[in-house]
Amino acid sequence: MIFGLFRKKKQNQPIVDRQYASLTSTARDPFFYTDLGVPDTVMGRFEMLSIAMILFFRRTASSAVSGQELAQEIIDAFFQDLDHSIRELGIGDPGVPKRMKKLAGMFYGRLESYAAALDATDRDALAAALARNIHPQSAEHPPMDGLAGWMIAAEKALVAVSEEEIARGGAVLSPPGK
Repeated sequence: MIFGLFRKKKQNQPIVDRQYASLTSTARDPFFYTDLGVPDTVMGRFEMLSIAMILFFRRTASSAVSGQELAQEIIDAFFQDLDHSIRELGIGDPGVPKRMKKLAGMFYGRLESYAAALDATDRDALAAALARNIHPQSAEHPPMDGLAGWMIAAEKALVAVSEEEIARGGAVLSPPGK
């Protein structure tokens, strides 16, 4: 009986799966890679998925406890997906924790830097942060103001999503141009 207290509850799993699928679908939209300067690489995909997770996480920060729990489960699914992807890329078991720690640090660093710019609705600061993160080795990179504009608009759209829709896993980030 007491062991049941420590087991992860799976009642939210269909909601988590639905919401995570929606967020990953947005992050995989070709428009980000063909028109907004995100490289179509493993790290470019990580960047876009991180952006989708960050936007959703910021929206649910003001939700009721159930919305925040759902957000945490979705972030957990994100990191489980990263773990699986790292292993598929051929990284052996001893190297996975080190890589996961690095990716987690990158994710939370981006959350912090993007949050400051999003809180101020500062498109230029957000574009600069995106450029630093998406093109770290490149002095010459595509402009990131289109992606920054999309993020600001997507965050505004998420604010309008009802708590009921969040609780059902129905929050949708519309890809740019759609």
